[in-house]
This record gives sequence, structure tokens and C-alpha cells, in this order.
Amino acid sequence: MSVFKDKWSGYTGDTWRVVCYYKDWRGENVRHEKRGFATKREAVEYEHMFLAKKTKDINMDFGSFIDIYMADLKPQIKESTYANKEHVIDKHIRPYFKNLSLSDITPTHILQWQNELLSKRDKDGKGYTETYLRTINNQLTAIFNHAVKYYDLPKNPCYSHKKMGRKNAQEMLFWTKEEYLKFAETMKSKPLSYYCFQLLFWTGIREGELLALTREDFDLEKKSLRINKTYQIVYGKEQVTSPKTEKSNRTIELPQFLCDEMEDYFESIYKLDPKSRLFPVTKAYLHHEMDRGSKEAGVKRIRIHDLRHSSCAMLIHLGYAPIQIAERLGHESSVITERYSHLYPSVQRDMADRLNQEFPTEGI
Repeated sequence: MSVFKDKWSGYTGDTWRVVCYYKDWRGENVRHEKRGFATKREAVEYEHMFLAKKTKDINMDFGSFIDIYMADLKPQIKESTYANKEHVIDKHIRPYFKNLSLSDITPTHILQWQNELLSKRDKDGKGYTETYLRTINNQLTAIFNHAVKYYDLPKNPCYSHKKMGRKNAQEMLFWTKEEYLKFAETMKSKPLSYYCFQLLFWTGIREGELLALTREDFDLEKKSLRINKTYQIVYGKEQVTSPKTEKSNRTIELPQFLCDEMEDYFESIYKLDPKSRLFPVTKAYLHHEMDRGSKEAGVKRIRIHDLRHSSCAMLIHLGYAPIQIAERLGHESSVITERYSHLYPSVQRDMADRLNQEFPTEGI
């Protein structure tokens, strides 16, 4: 028996301890001990679940397997990705399945879980978006795939049902150049906001990439901008980390007018630190400014990310192919992009020069 009444002097009163052995991933015997259980039952339950985790026992409860899944993934993914996963799991998955055994969850459980999420409504009668429902569904599927691949679960019960939601179901909005110029005019009363949106629209960079920029990232003589980091808030703390994907590391050629504007902005900053963030604001600030500017300009409200779509749409209108635009925007490329992007060495410069022609030098 590996559960004992604890007589160690460090504990007062009647407590219980667990002493057990398991084989680690090297096949070596490892001794594990834990003290301080108030009752024998608590100690026995702890021992059972601990050994279930260590021996890949698929009869462990699903809540315990979630802990294993997250621990397995944590060293493999960015902290921000981990935080997003944790939020989705703790809000939409763990509460429904935590008391069920991993091996006992059936397609019927999955169907009932889907139906409950599909029926949820907020105070205004709105349900979750199709895109968010797909994100939740994909996360549950990923947990079971992990169990199948690494912990000998026979099959994934999610595959018996159609996925709920739709990928990229939100309408992709964008502004025309004319709509953006109306908006930009309203931003000129706040120079910091104006320069933020100029960069977002004319370069197509991501919101987090913009907020991570420093003076060192700009080479105005070469008319280029280096993108190699992103800004985000994770667990309430500001972080500047590596960008979203490897493809996101890139150098963007800038049109002349944007170089001139950024030089003006640099000169307006007192004792500019080349390593400090150029735009020390948050995403919430940009969203507020988007609300204000859209209303004042009389243009439809789009998301901040839709400025990236707007930049892409304008480049398509100017005649550039997707393979060329992907390089500028830092998209994960297709096989075609990977194989043929080297055939376009002058596209970046030509793209920037064409953008320079599109920007009016007077009247804004």
C-alpha cells in the first residue's frame, strides 16, 4: 500500500501521504512522494490520477488530461499562443468534460457540447461568431488528436461530427484608397494616430508589428522598414516577442512620401531613443481612434486588421500578383511563392514607387 498516515513532525494533526513509483520516459523507476492530504480518500484519488498521467492511462479524467496536454505543448509554442489556448479551454471545454474519463467521451457528448455552445446568447441575443465557434471546435479536436497520437486513445470522437462554425466566416471588409484618405484627414489632429494609420495602410503590417516598431527598424536612406518583432499583452503584461510566423520576418520597401512623414515624426519626438517603441499606445487606443475617425470621415467602420486587407486590395488593383503581395505582407507563402519569389528581385522597389504615386502630395 502506498498511502500512509503521516507522522512527520512537520505536519500537525492527522494527515496522509502518498509514496509511489513509476517509469519515466527513459524507462527508469522514479520515486514520487506528496504529503499533506486531509483524508485517506484524497490521498488515494491523487495517487490514482498521478499514476494515470504517468502511465498513459486513458481512463484518467479529462480535466487531468488537459493539464497533460498543456504541459506537453508549453515548451513548444509562444507564450501568447499558450495564453489563447488556455483561455478557450478553460472557458469552453474544461467545464463541460472535466469530470468525464478521457476514454468515456463519446460522439454523443461532442454533439451535446456543440449544441449547447450553438444555443448560447448574450444579453443582446447574439451568439458566438462562426469563426470563434470553429476555433473552439478545433481546439477540442486538437486535444483529442494529442491523446490519440501520444497517449494511445483509440480514436478521436470529434471526427464523428461536422465541425461547428466556419473558418474565416467574418466578412472581409476593406477601404478603397479614397475612403482611407478621408479617414486619414481626420487623424491629422493627432499626429501619433495619423502616423500609425499611415504605416498600417500603406505597408500592410500587422497591428502588433506596428506597436513594436523602433527607430532602429527604419532605414530612411534605403527607404526600408525591418519587421522582426511584435507587441502584445500576455497575462496582463506587455511583451515584445518574435513575430507571428517565420515568414513575418521581412524587410519592406517604403514609398518616398512615407519616408518623409516618418522623418517628420522622428524629429517631433524629444530625445528619441532608437530602441524604444515609437508608438507607446495599446491596441485599444487604435480601436478607439478607428471609431472616432470613421465616424468623423463618414466612412464605414472596419477592423484594424482590415487595413491589411485594404493594403492588399489596393496592390491587387495596381496589378500585382498574389505571390508578390505575399512577400510584402509577410503571409505564409504557398509552394508557388516559395519556389518563384526569387524571380521578382525588383518587385518590392517597384511596389513602393507605385504607392508613392498613389499618395497625394497636396490636399491632405
